[in-house]
Amino acid sequence: MREFAYIHEEGAVPKGLKGIPFLAHFDRAHLDDILYSSSIIECDPGDAVIEEGGSGSRIYILTSGEVEISKKGERLAVLNTVGDIFGELAALGDEVRSATVRAVKPTLLLAVDQKFLQDIKPRQENPAFYASFFEFLGRLTAQRLKSTSDSLSRMEARVAALEAELRELRARQFTAV
Repeated sequence: MREFAYIHEEGAVPKGLKGIPFLAHFDRAHLDDILYSSSIIECDPGDAVIEEGGSGSRIYILTSGEVEISKKGERLAVLNTVGDIFGELAALGDEVRSATVRAVKPTLLLAVDQKFLQDIKPRQENPAFYASFFEFLGRLTAQRLKSTSDSLSRMEARVAALEAELRELRARQFTAV
């Protein structure tokens, strides 16, 4: 894994970052602050970007490639869409990282250091910026919670169907005896 400072022309959205929803959410001045607090991470397949149980203040935005998210060795998801974001909860809440994120293919990430961003743009002096920042992250978290809830509902329905099938099989077994 290699890391490079992100250098950009102030006031201009870099070509490779146009269309990323997270970045499109900010005006140009705020975008400059975000990019100033960012770096580019270049990953080879197998590189761990985040380790479960670790700490960190970075939010990662996928600009190319593919990463796999796993918890306790079990694959939870694969992210491969430009603009996919991960690492936002631990970075914002000073929590430990809840999962491991590993590159599956050659991958480029924009790593936004939230603590560095806060140093150059203190919250109390920039309420409009942080309102936009947290509004976006709130929406992202709500989308993920809905997706998780939908998945849990499907799993609960499947478990109920399997339990009913098991009861039916047991009933047949007892009547056959």
